[in-house]
Order: sequence, then C-alpha cells, then structure tokens
Amino acid sequence: MWSDKVPAKLANIINQDEYSRSQGYFLANRRFGHISATINLSIILAVLALGGFSILDEFIRNYFSNEILVSLLFFGLTGLLATLIGLPFSWYETFVIEEKFGFNRTSKITFFLDLVKGWMIGILIGGPVLMLIIWIYYRTGGLFWIYMWLVITLFSVFMNMFYSELIVPLFNKQKPLEDGSLRDGIEKLAKSAGFRLTDIYTIDGSKRSARANAYFTGLGPMKRIVLYDTLINDLDEEEIIAVLAHEIGHYRKKHSLSMLLAGILQTGLLLFIFSMFAGNDMLASALGAPGASFHISLIAFALIYSPVSTVISIILNYISRKNEFTADRYASEIYNGKSLANALKKLSVKNLSNLNPHPSYVFAYYSHPPLLERLKHLE
Repeated sequence: MWSDKVPAKLANIINQDEYSRSQGYFLANRRFGHISATINLSIILAVLALGGFSILDEFIRNYFSNEILVSLLFFGLTGLLATLIGLPFSWYETFVIEEKFGFNRTSKITFFLDLVKGWMIGILIGGPVLMLIIWIYYRTGGLFWIYMWLVITLFSVFMNMFYSELIVPLFNKQKPLEDGSLRDGIEKLAKSAGFRLTDIYTIDGSKRSARANAYFTGLGPMKRIVLYDTLINDLDEEEIIAVLAHEIGHYRKKHSLSMLLAGILQTGLLLFIFSMFAGNDMLASALGAPGASFHISLIAFALIYSPVSTVISIILNYISRKNEFTADRYASEIYNGKSLANALKKLSVKNLSNLNPHPSYVFAYYSHPPLLERLKHLE
C-alpha cells in the first residue's frame, strides 16, 4: 500500500532513502507495465481485426502445402515478429529502468548474444519437439492430446534434470564452489537434513544483474545447488546456509515435485480442453482463416483459454505462498530462523522489493509472501 514515508512496521528494516528508491522502482515498473500491456493488447486487437493470422497462414500456403511445415513456419514467423515487437520493451527495461536503479550489468553485446542464443535453442531443441507435437496432431486422431501430453511431460522432466548442465553453460559460467567454511557448512547442513547432494556450484550472475539469487536444480540423484556470486557477496555464510536450508525444505516437503506434478496435470487439462476445440471451422473463421489447422486452432484456443489460465495461476500462486511458509519453518527448525530472517531482509532491501504491497495484489499475483508476512511466520 502506497506511502511516501517509511511505515512504522518497516522502520527497523529499511531507511527513508532506501524506501524512497524502492517506491520509485515500483512506480517505474508499474508505469512501464501499463504502457507495454496496453501496446501489446492494441497490437493483438489490431491483428485480430485485420485478420493478421489468416494473412500469415495464406502467405505461407502460397509456398508450402505440407501441414507440418506450414505450422512450423507459422509459429516461427509469429515468434520472430513477437520478438521484434518485444525488443524495444526488453531494451528499455534493461538499459533504462534496471540501469537507473543500479541493477543492470548487462552489456549491449551480451543482450544481443542472449537473444541469438535463445533463438538457436528454440530452433535446435524447441523446433524438433514442436515438429513432433504437430506430427502427432495430424497422425493420431482424436486421442492426439494424450500423446502430446506424454511428449511434453517427458520433455519437462528431462529439462528439470539437465537444464543446469545443458542450457545454463550457454549463458553463464559455472564452477564448483571452492573448499572452505561455506562449502563445509552447506555439506554439513545437507547431511543433517538427509539431503543427497551431487555438487555445489557458483555462477557469474553479476555478468547481467546485481540481484542476488540461489537455486536448486535437478531431480533424484541429479540435484545441484547453484549460488550466484552476488549472493555470496551480499550475505554472510550463516545467512547463505539459511537460504539453502529453506530450499532444502522445498525438496524435503516435496514442494518441487508436487509443483512439477501440478504443472503436468495442468498441461493435461489444457490439452484435453484443446482437443474439444481443435479442428473447429467456426473458430478458424473467427480468425479469418478459411479452414481449421493446428496452428490456427491453437491461436484461437489460447485466446479463449486466457481467463481460465488466470484463475489457475491465482490458485497455484496461493499454493506456492503456503509452500514458502512451510520451507521457512523447516529452515528455522533444522538451522537458524534468525539468519534466514536477516537474509530475507537484506535481499528484499537490496532488490528494492515492494515491502508494503496491497493484500489483493498479493492474492492475485504474488508467488511468494511479502517480507513482513514471512518474518511474522518465522517469529
């Protein structure tokens, strides 16, 4: 909730200058979000009004007749156009807003290299998966959604297990955490929690941002801890280990697995509902297309499904906030709740988080509880 001066309940966490910066950061992002959302919505409405999807479909069919190739090119070209439209927004966010508030460390060369690498990954990895999904649609009849669900599930599990080994090195340098008291403390914590740990890595997050972070990746025996160099610089060892105790709590309480399963079930539900609309000529006609196809049906379905997706997102955010409280409690039980509280305070202030958000906004959009709620539960 808005206030020019530091609210009394935040007085022992943040000073006036830091609070003013966090409010300025919030306002800058809110204005930018409203402007970008309005422009994007206007573009979508203009494309629908002018029959843009139908025009693109017809243009591709002038040169190709194979349905799988037509769909691949359709998604490729719409993805390229979306990237070009979003490029000015990404540039402004990175080199104006993030730069102004001291977060950006991304060079212009890195910015464009990331863009190119993202496209290469999409073509080399996403392309074959998408081709397989389209092939399934045209070859397996009414039960296509079950086979698609299986393919997407296997791909999701694979990426969860190997993302840090296959994708991250394309963008960042990872190296094993050096021997010392921090590594010893983390290994001791993992052992006491019965957490089987493959290895501990550091990553050069400061290459792009001043924000601090840490994460666990992998499933089963492939688990890995990754610490951003910014986190190591911003927190003391007790606080870093407390943050990792929180992350271990997610694993011990099966939060990561349950959220993965929830995502898989959500995908299955989405594909089942899609199967009820796919191939509908009326929906294709609404987009100006002469007949139904995989890509036209998917675009129409995405527009229809958007409100349902918003409701599901609110439910998943609610579950996620509950999980955060549980992981915080776990960390305080197996390690040190005070160190975790101190870490949360430091990270929230440094990252210019909105420390006093409106409850209704938290309910609709926050996947993590606000700082004060987390501190209250830790106490």
